Amino acid sequence: MTRFRFTPQASDDLLEIWCYIAADNPEAADRVEIAVYDACALIAKSPLAGQVRKDLTGRPLRFWTLRCYPNYLIVYHPAATPLQIIRILHGMRDVKRILQKP
Repeated sequence: MTRFRFTPQASDDLLEIWCYIAADNPEAADRVEIAVYDACALIAKSPLAGQVRKDLTGRPLRFWTLRCYPNYLIVYHPAATPLQIIRILHGMRDVKRILQKP
């Protein structure tokens, strides 16, 4: 049983990340994808482990940085059951602006 689910935007984010990396190195893209799924499974077990970032959003979301790939953030709703993965974003993007979109 999956303890988390991606929003359509998060699924699109992961596909975009994978395609971007795979253009140069498909194996590296696979490693990043696996790291995302592993991190999602981990935070599903401890949803309050991520950081609250009031500077980025007033919504009740938390942020998890991938340990092996610290440029990537997993944005999730900790109270949702199953855990809802809202977005998967590169940290150099305008995260605050992206999260303001409906």
